[in-house]
Amino acid sequence: MAKTQSSSKAVKEPQIWLMKSEPNVYSILDLKKHKTTLWEGVRNYQARNFMLQLMQVGDTVLFYHSNAEPPFETGIAGLAEVCSEAVPDPLQFDPKSEYFDPKSTQEDPRWFCVNVRFKAEFEKPLTLAEIKARKMFSDMLVVKPGQRLSIQPVEKKHFDEILKLVKIVDPVKTKQFGNTRSRD
Repeated sequence: MAKTQSSSKAVKEPQIWLMKSEPNVYSILDLKKHKTTLWEGVRNYQARNFMLQLMQVGDTVLFYHSNAEPPFETGIAGLAEVCSEAVPDPLQFDPKSEYFDPKSTQEDPRWFCVNVRFKAEFEKPLTLAEIKARKMFSDMLVVKPGQRLSIQPVEKKHFDEILKLVKIVDPVKTKQFGNTRSRD
């Protein structure tokens, strides 16, 4: 029988996640255009387990541009939300994909992904340098040396502070994201 996300997973308070993508591969602008996407290609077991075991529909996502080159900046570029439970990552079955896994089968997939939905773009990303410069964020995983995980949990206190520092451009109508002040 194929692995699926446990339907007995206890419903809990919505979580907040930072999910990294290189903007030359897939940016917040791509997500805005496509509205939703499978967060495919994750090949780290801890990040996979976050999607498979902990993420729930409705969880908030900080969309993070990693390793960005102009015109993009490395940092948090916008907001999204998890809009599906984890499903097998289809790229693991495609021999033409760089994410192909010959040991993974339809009956016993190794890799899972969730769908994410665009919620908002920030007028200007909250850059990694700006995050590192604020003592308030010193315990965020994204600023920890050696922390390269592509999916990371975020504490609500950090999320709330981030929202105070950014200006949201054309958000999808939602009450969840609160404050949209600029960082001036």
